[in-house]
Amino acid sequence: MKLAHVDEMRFMDHFAMEKLGISEEILMENAGLAAVNLLQKEIGIRDKKFVIFCGSGNNGGDGLVVARLIHSNGGMAKVFLLGDRKKYRGAAKTNLNIIGELSIDVIKLGAAAEARREVMHCDAVIDAIFGTGLDREIKGLPADVIELINSCRRKVISLDIPSGINGNTGIIMGVAVKADYTVTFGLPKTGNMLYPGYEHCGKLFISHISFPPTLYDRSEIKVETNKHLVLPPRPAEAYKGSMGDVLFIAGGADYFGAPFFSAMSFLKAGGGYSRLAAPESMIPFIAEGGREIVYLPQEETVAGSIALKNKEQLLEAAAGVDMVVIGPGLSLNKETIRLVQELAHRIKIPLLIDGDGLTAIAADLSILRKRKAPTILTPHLGEMARLTAKPVSEINAHKISILQETAKQLQAIIVLKGAHSLIGLPEGNVYVNLSGNSGMATAGSGDVLTGCIAAMFGLGLKSEEAARKGVFLHGYAGDLAAAEKGADGITAKDIMDFLPQAMKNDRAGGIGENYFVPPVI
Repeated sequence: MKLAHVDEMRFMDHFAMEKLGISEEILMENAGLAAVNLLQKEIGIRDKKFVIFCGSGNNGGDGLVVARLIHSNGGMAKVFLLGDRKKYRGAAKTNLNIIGELSIDVIKLGAAAEARREVMHCDAVIDAIFGTGLDREIKGLPADVIELINSCRRKVISLDIPSGINGNTGIIMGVAVKADYTVTFGLPKTGNMLYPGYEHCGKLFISHISFPPTLYDRSEIKVETNKHLVLPPRPAEAYKGSMGDVLFIAGGADYFGAPFFSAMSFLKAGGGYSRLAAPESMIPFIAEGGREIVYLPQEETVAGSIALKNKEQLLEAAAGVDMVVIGPGLSLNKETIRLVQELAHRIKIPLLIDGDGLTAIAADLSILRKRKAPTILTPHLGEMARLTAKPVSEINAHKISILQETAKQLQAIIVLKGAHSLIGLPEGNVYVNLSGNSGMATAGSGDVLTGCIAAMFGLGLKSEEAARKGVFLHGYAGDLAAAEKGADGITAKDIMDFLPQAMKNDRAGGIGENYFVPPVI
């Protein structure tokens, strides 16, 4: 499903009204109907009490429609206005006038405490204070009301986005409603899907409010959820070479896990032939847990990392495989950094760069721009900061736009790892992945991801599809591990060990749609 930037959403609203003749009143009515359908389904309406907090914009207008429809369906609605009645315009003003003719209490709120008694004795609270266009920190009365909502221990339903969440970035603007349910209109906004905004939405639902698919599914909208990709069938006459032959250049002193998890996860996710070039002194230890891996012992630097003198041997090995993965646990030894740079410059096949390889390549990004074969980069926020020369705080605040800019500049597929990892393509497309959990924030998890992406390429997916599918399956395997063991204490090995089950479920079609799109109401 496509995800809208706030400006894209405004365009759709205006297009629907000006070109399609769908009036603002109809759009607002449809938004209210969607929210009431959700209330009816999740809570019930008849003989129940609802408190609706309305701002003076269109989000508040949506709330007024909800109040009227609750009243129509036999519920009791009490509306608290946070803005001046004189500031209501258009369809919001129309609905305020209609409410004034009905037996619905509408109270101009002076202080949050004035609503406390009603909130504590209602069945649910409707948050219609701020919409998706919020661009300032919340203070004063709205902040106090949000604190009241968050402390009331009643069910909370937010309209479009929880008030206080930036619609583009998902960032909390000082304070934000923590909703149990959110129904978003037209399309989910990127702020609905990025953390911490996503966490504040509770169960997220979408209503297209009568927009046609030609409007909300346009190719010009570049951001979307990471939809399900079908795995290529595994031929009955498959052999190890036909299921992917990948060279992993990984490992350095004290980093035994990274080379093992990357090379072994490739096999666990369905890859055929895993070759690991690692420092020769490490291989006997790694081989104890990974006998299925083919080892290429490498001469070492004094520091125990792969020496530059191995370059020609590694280039020869790279010429005979489908993909090269370079970087996991490789170390930041100066000689090894130079090796990474020279290999990246000369390898002519698809290349996945991870971990220490990213730090090495960040020193000379021109190498990536000159590459002709596909390049996949898998940075976490700190590594992305090195690739972009931007502070982590700036990247965290503008993930999507910075990802789009960097993927285009480097002509690389970039997986920005984190909660709801993002996959950015050079063409500007960004996919928001919905699988995974906080338990996966553990050492070695990223190495498992590296192997999983390489396996998807080995199975026959194109580079960009392999990145998307690998990210999804890695997160899904983590979810399976957390379901069995709990999020606390799961390890990279647990994630890796659930990859075969993740693959099995995926091939059987046993993965719920909630991993790919919010439910539509």
